[in-house]
Amino acid sequence: MTAGMDRVTEGGGVPSPCISVCRMDASTGWCEGCLRTLEEIAGWSLYNDDTKRAVWDALETRHAEWIARHAKVRR
Repeated sequence: MTAGMDRVTEGGGVPSPCISVCRMDASTGWCEGCLRTLEEIAGWSLYNDDTKRAVWDALETRHAEWIARHAKVRR
């Protein structure tokens, strides 16, 4: 997930984590594609770069949680 944080957009800003898989998971409230909340998705274009980086940091934790949940389901 950190790969996106290492890149910058053409304008020099922090890129969106969106991967065009836009479905919300009712149990977590996260998008199944990018793991953002609806609030984060809606606010992305208004966020400054520090806030966007904070979202990327939160996505790291969510990604680890997502992996752990799905590992339990497969057992």
